[in-house]
Amino acid sequence: VQLQASGGGLVQAGGSLRLSCRASGRTFSIYAMGWFRQAPGKEREFVAAIRWSGGSTYYADSVKGRFTISRDNPKNVVYLQMITLKPEDTAVYYCAAATATKPNEYDYWGQGTLVTVSS
Repeated sequence: VQLQASGGGLVQAGGSLRLSCRASGRTFSIYAMGWFRQAPGKEREFVAAIRWSGGSTYYADSVKGRFTISRDNPKNVVYLQMITLKPEDTAVYYCAAATATKPNEYDYWGQGTLVTVSS
């Protein structure tokens, strides 16, 4: 599975951005897709995830009510709609995929897209 993330950029606090992640290759094997982020000097952290079949969603407490993860199965794309952005949301955002053979492990990662929120 190959992942290509896009949509990052510079936005003012309170603004919105939508990230996209397109999957290719063995997409039939995808069990779930997630978004993670890594801020400067910090460890990578979980942001949100979605089951590829059924669409159940999961969020970190820090983004609940502000971020929405969704998917377009026919296009093999997962989105992360972010609103009411805060400076602490500044990070490189990575999309990742878990497959049915290892549903609890994100083995496939995209290249990351930078989100910068100015105060």
